[in-house]
Amino acid sequence: MLSSSLTTVKSLPLKKRLCLLLKLVCFVSSVLIFCEFLIYYVVIFQCRWPEVKGGAHKGEKETSTSVLKAIILADTHLLGEIKGHWLDKLRREWQMERSFQTALWLLQPDIVFILGDVFDEGKWSSPQAWAEDVRRFRKMFRYPLSTELVVIAGNHDIGFHYEMTTYKINRFEKVFNFTSGKLITRKGINFVIVNSVAMEGDGCAVCRTSEAKLVALSHKLNCSQQKPNHSNKGCSDVEKLPASEPILLQHYPLYRKSDAECSGEDSAPPEEKNIPFKEKYDVLSQEASQKLIWWFHPRLILSGHTHSACEVLHAGKIPEISVPSFSWRNRNNPSFIMGSITPADFSLQKCLLPYESRVFTIYCAAGALLVILILAHFQLLTPPFYFAQHLISKHKA
Repeated sequence: MLSSSLTTVKSLPLKKRLCLLLKLVCFVSSVLIFCEFLIYYVVIFQCRWPEVKGGAHKGEKETSTSVLKAIILADTHLLGEIKGHWLDKLRREWQMERSFQTALWLLQPDIVFILGDVFDEGKWSSPQAWAEDVRRFRKMFRYPLSTELVVIAGNHDIGFHYEMTTYKINRFEKVFNFTSGKLITRKGINFVIVNSVAMEGDGCAVCRTSEAKLVALSHKLNCSQQKPNHSNKGCSDVEKLPASEPILLQHYPLYRKSDAECSGEDSAPPEEKNIPFKEKYDVLSQEASQKLIWWFHPRLILSGHTHSACEVLHAGKIPEISVPSFSWRNRNNPSFIMGSITPADFSLQKCLLPYESRVFTIYCAAGALLVILILAHFQLLTPPFYFAQHLISKHKA
């Protein structure tokens, strides 16, 4: 059969052979363009900014200029030179770049927050490897002047507490202008940046400095909000900030026993949900978590690290959203959070990215269809009856 098909191909006129080749190239190109480019537009186009129910002033409708549009993502884990295979890098980085650039173009956010673990090997990368990783990050996550990018340190960026050094923190700060205890205020909304890796509570130099900055910032915010339980003594010389209750941004989640209460299609797999979390490794310690709540009384906490989605309430009223990983290396269904935020209220919406399994299914289906079309073109898909008749006549001859 193979020899007959080759004979058939050779017997085709040159024009027909070129036409067939052109059709095959167009088919393959169309599948590649859809799976590697257009699919991100198709999926992200369905995401919509959530509406804020309440405004800063009751009875007044929020205008588009008074609402801050924020995209929150986490755990991109750009592969390094030690553990990263070139093909894995090429595939995962292309997926994240296309998703991020498509989201910026379609959604046009005011600000983007990345909640740590930007790099996979920042905790041990050499200066040369670090520079290369930063170059790739800047290419993938480039953004227009109309959008602001805020990046927070994670344990893979500066190391776990026992690996964290001043050198690693300084080089991260130099690139991303990151400082623990930093306040970012946009449109009257207060965002507090927390280096959760430094919330170990053991009195290390980095931990002491970080906590001191957080305590000083807490004092400023409490003076500005004029909390009933906060003494006005010592507030006279304090710089007044917007009275909006802050939103905490950090890598580690606050303490919780496990992901057992988490739900949703991008939450942890059933076999992992009941695994107890280890304090100071999977989540912050109970002591550090309580400190942050006491200091800031936040209205929302956004965190990453677990690679899975989760929503919990602390003290019965403070919501924390754990943002899943943005990398297909960690999940089949990455996602990011879209937030419409005002000084008095917020509304969040999840935007799921293309499932990698579905992309793979499209490729498999397209490959099978391509084989069928080629066989049909060379008349190799004849019914069994004619195929048997052909064999019989050949035997008689």
